[in-house]
Amino acid sequence: MFLHYFKTAWRNLAKNKTVSLINITGLSIGISAALVIFLLVQYDFSFDKFEKDSDRIYRVVADYTFAGTPFHSSAIPGAMPAAVKNEISGIEGVVPFRTWNDDVKITVPVKSSNDLIVFKKQKNIVFADENYFKLLSYKWLQGSPQTALQSPYQTVLTESGLKEYFPGLTPEQATGKELIFYDSIRTTIMGVVRDLPYNTDFSFKIFISRASIEMPALKPDDGDGWGSASPSSQLFIKLSPNANPAAVQQEISKLYRRNFTENPGTTTSFRLQPLADLHFNADYENFNKRIAHKSTLYGLLAIAAFLLLLGCINFINLTTARASQRAKEIGVRKTLGGSKKQLVFQFLSETFLLTLAATIISVLLMPVILQLFSGFIPEGLHFDLIQPSDISLFLAVLVVIVSVAAGLYPAFILSSYKPVSVLNGNPNITTGKPGIILLRKSFTISQFVIAQVFIIATIVVAKQINYSLTQDLGFRKDAIINLATSFKEPAASRFVLMNKLKAIPGIKMISLSNNPPTSVSDRGNIIKYISNKTETEAHAQVKFGDTNYLKLYQLKLLAGSNLPYSDTIKSVIINETCARALGFQDLQQAIAKYVEIDKKKVPIAGVVHDFHQKSFHEPIAPLVISSKDGDQLMFNILLQPLDADGSLWRNTINQIKSAYAEVYPNEDFEYNFLDNRIARYYLSEQNLFQLLMWATALTILISCLGLFALAVYSSLQRTKEIGIRKIIGASVLQIVSLLVKDFLQPVITAFIIATPIAWWAANGWLQNFAYKTTLSWWIFVVTGVSAILIALITISFQSVKAAMANPVNSLKTA
Repeated sequence: MFLHYFKTAWRNLAKNKTVSLINITGLSIGISAALVIFLLVQYDFSFDKFEKDSDRIYRVVADYTFAGTPFHSSAIPGAMPAAVKNEISGIEGVVPFRTWNDDVKITVPVKSSNDLIVFKKQKNIVFADENYFKLLSYKWLQGSPQTALQSPYQTVLTESGLKEYFPGLTPEQATGKELIFYDSIRTTIMGVVRDLPYNTDFSFKIFISRASIEMPALKPDDGDGWGSASPSSQLFIKLSPNANPAAVQQEISKLYRRNFTENPGTTTSFRLQPLADLHFNADYENFNKRIAHKSTLYGLLAIAAFLLLLGCINFINLTTARASQRAKEIGVRKTLGGSKKQLVFQFLSETFLLTLAATIISVLLMPVILQLFSGFIPEGLHFDLIQPSDISLFLAVLVVIVSVAAGLYPAFILSSYKPVSVLNGNPNITTGKPGIILLRKSFTISQFVIAQVFIIATIVVAKQINYSLTQDLGFRKDAIINLATSFKEPAASRFVLMNKLKAIPGIKMISLSNNPPTSVSDRGNIIKYISNKTETEAHAQVKFGDTNYLKLYQLKLLAGSNLPYSDTIKSVIINETCARALGFQDLQQAIAKYVEIDKKKVPIAGVVHDFHQKSFHEPIAPLVISSKDGDQLMFNILLQPLDADGSLWRNTINQIKSAYAEVYPNEDFEYNFLDNRIARYYLSEQNLFQLLMWATALTILISCLGLFALAVYSSLQRTKEIGIRKIIGASVLQIVSLLVKDFLQPVITAFIIATPIAWWAANGWLQNFAYKTTLSWWIFVVTGVSAILIALITISFQSVKAAMANPVNSLKTA
């Protein structure tokens, strides 16, 4: 019986190739989008789900408030791990470790010779002890956690690290070999572990014994006290089975306050961040550097659902539009004894075949689609239908759901035809009911509501990106390249490079600093001003720059003077926001006043105009600029104006590269144009824009197919009417206008519904920016006009075709 259903379904689909192709196209678009989004969402939600007792694993993080401004950090004081272990109850395991965040240079001795293989800019290195391997379930290929990381300068590699640094060696052969960090820190390999076989934020490949950071060569600046904390310092704990996380969290905060007295106006509290939150919370630094956003993932799921829904709506519209063509078939089947249940199964079989074909096409297109979206597809995400995974189950469930959702309504409608009415030539007795016509139009309205919301969202995102990249940031950003040097290199080398760069004709000006005016991360510090025994403080960002810093970036002095040359902090420049936070309403009054920073009192030399230190997501914060030679590791290079063919900049950069290689022969030459660095702030918005562009294009395509289905249905139902109108003298233009009027009504109705929805969504999204564009009226006008034009183009062919048909033939066939 089932085989008969599928044979009949195949014949019907093959007979109506155009309709079948349209249905398969709409469904394959929706299924492809759903599959890509499923891969993305599954990838991010799969992180760190396989650790034993993961629901009892937490990271200790800190929430700070400086002068009323909240800050968040994953850094913990150096003294906290031991104190938590000894003084807090309800904890089964305490796991401190420290990441090595710098781009580390590693050298590997070759056999017994003095030859060395150099690996530059290595990452994913961590200082850990045996407790780390109790937290995560690594499989040891050589060595053991009890002995491998006991003493200073011992190292454990992952299997991938072994293949990278010692290709061809087995774990046993690699044991006892040396890894040398920064030419002088020699460590011995004591073990090898297998890489974690699942998606995890713990992507470290080299483990150095935590005892090593007690050695002078590696001892961190923040020490082991309570007064300072480095983002490199992480603390994970595993609670006892019956422990209360809220109570443990409160005890840790109390422990901190017992051991450290905070400055007035500053509050610190510690909280337990669940392991499951590690991959999604942007408030705290993630040592894997990839933060997913649940709101974005849920938004992607909504887009997938919309596209699938649009494909299903198209199927329903097209199927009911051509219902009259199958009316006699249904009447004959019922007359011969076919039941409604059998007919429903018959039509569902056709839907199933269409959905299966669309799914196969989607699977075949996946490599191409993933390549198109490679800009925001994570490196670890792969599509593999052969390997056992959730993908096959997802596709099977998707086929069933789409088949039922798209086919059930048409199946019941078609199977409800009455044989007598159908065989008497009245197939519209069911599909012509006002309620069903209204439902069909509602489907089309829904399609264009979704399409117009996407159009408005795309325009708003593009407008905000353009606003962010073209607004005056308060400093010069064009023709400037930033070139960083290593803190491991002596300061004298920077001045040697400076002299070489000054001799290059294509360079207009050079400044040394720790960062350009805008940067992702900056140092923060408390700045205090005491007047008449009244203490005012503010949490300020701190930048270090030489006397050319203000000139090169054209930072406007509003009061006072520039910084003098100095290798220590002898005076500071503050911005307007900082001046007002310290209580200076008249900026000139701030000049020569002494402020305390880093426990040192220095005078204010000048006040600069506010400029944006970060992206437009964040408001302008208090800022301090000072001179401190040891922290000026970045060359800010202003190039001469670009010539017509661009050769001046190319030649200048090649000369800079040669000079850099002479001074730093073992370092890679890497530079960034400042305007490109700024553009990367909005990478997520640019990815969102690309995604919306694709979603909008696909939605419009599917919606046009749906509108075309409505046009086909309407022209079929009004064939006799059109013939009569032509006989009594109606022109083609009049008939086309009559048909177009009915077709445009759903589009205009959709615009009225979509406008407030899109305004609400766009306005909510713009609240993520401290400085944002406006929701201009023209966005909605352009969207409405575009939707109408798209609808006119879609329906014009079918309308003109119907209007130009021979009225005699129309009356014969109607």
